[in-house]
Amino acid sequence: MAALKKKYIGDKAFYKNYLLLALPMILQNAITNLVSFLDNIMVGQLGTEQMSGVAIVNQLIFVYNLAIFGAASAASIFGAQYYGKGDHKGHMYSFRFKLYATLLVTVAAMILFKAKGADLISLYLTDTTGNGATEAALQYGLEYLAVMMAGLIPFAINQSYATNIKETGQTFVPMIASFVAVGTNAVLDYLLIFGVGPIPKLGVMGAALATVMARYIEALIVIIWAHAHKSKNRYLHGAYTGFGVPKAELKGILIKGFPLMLNEVLWAAGMTAVTQCYSVRGLEVVAGLNIATTITNLFNIVYIQLGACISIVVGQYLGAGKLEKAKDADNKMIAFSVFCCAVVAAGMFLIGGFFPGIYNTSAQIKELATSFIAVSALIMPFCSFSHASYFTLRSGGKTLVTFLFDSVFTWVVVVPTAFLLAHYTGLGIVSIYFFVQATEMIKVVIGYFMVRSNVWLVQMV
Repeated sequence: MAALKKKYIGDKAFYKNYLLLALPMILQNAITNLVSFLDNIMVGQLGTEQMSGVAIVNQLIFVYNLAIFGAASAASIFGAQYYGKGDHKGHMYSFRFKLYATLLVTVAAMILFKAKGADLISLYLTDTTGNGATEAALQYGLEYLAVMMAGLIPFAINQSYATNIKETGQTFVPMIASFVAVGTNAVLDYLLIFGVGPIPKLGVMGAALATVMARYIEALIVIIWAHAHKSKNRYLHGAYTGFGVPKAELKGILIKGFPLMLNEVLWAAGMTAVTQCYSVRGLEVVAGLNIATTITNLFNIVYIQLGACISIVVGQYLGAGKLEKAKDADNKMIAFSVFCCAVVAAGMFLIGGFFPGIYNTSAQIKELATSFIAVSALIMPFCSFSHASYFTLRSGGKTLVTFLFDSVFTWVVVVPTAFLLAHYTGLGIVSIYFFVQATEMIKVVIGYFMVRSNVWLVQMV
């Protein structure tokens, strides 16, 4: 027992340092998801068709967001190690790569949304009632997408800066920028969606405008602060005096990072494909899933951000060549993440069912959302462990392994399970949702053995 305690439980100083890094990130995402929740409720007051159209577009934006995250993360696995080693020039090259990669992804996404937006939205619209609701949902979705595209570029640039700032251990400023942005978003949502005084009622277009304006504000705060404090952000020295990335650094980032970029895109596309499988059961299912996902995201932030911190802390230890410290910290952080997630999941199971009642929609949709939330709560601790395992493997540059562990698993196991159960069985949608979510337990077993093998204990820089 004493050996287990020593392996998985840290001292007060350990948890203090871990939480000082994690809490700003958790708070930042908590506020972001809370505003997303409020935004969702406000759009939901307009009607089921409006809520469904916006939800479908947000699924598409979700794929883009993860592609940006992947593009930035490809260089981040080197960035954290460069910073841990004290190589600020190498850190600068990783930042430069992020800017190029995120902007390239953004241009590609804008071309795709402009050319194929209607076709992509239509994939999620199955008319099971014949009342024309799907046509209305398509039009609302197209209105929302047209405005949201204007916010993609500031989001990409902000992610390039914010991830580099976090690699230096400074998580406070991105948190403050996010607080200001989401506060602005919340106020603008109310003013523009419903119309107040001389401001016209813009409905779903108002929701999109509020989000876009908030993204510009967040990006400006982060960029201005970073350039005003170059002593704390030494990677900015020389960042814009040239354009190139040395061949050795570029080759390293591409070899290790490309599987990571591809992984994020394929994983997000896989999750979107799973939602499309669910959508064949009707627009009510799309609406119920939208409510449940929005609420579940509020609770998921704890394990998601604790997992993200693993890659920063372990990456810095690995970059400094402290392999045993990296292993010790990883064991304790994984255990802490799973423990916290179990507590959060219990709370979500008990109170999650109250949230759907806030929405202005049918009783059937509210019941579906409540059931989806309960299933997500039961599976959440397993998600926490597999998520922590993913970031552990990634911190050591095992991006090919994480590619197999994450996106290949999604497309080989999760998507086919959802497709077969939704199209070829008479199971109810809640049962289908449970069986699809339960595939996470397979990842837990794989993740346990991969982390235990220590293949990730690698100094790359």
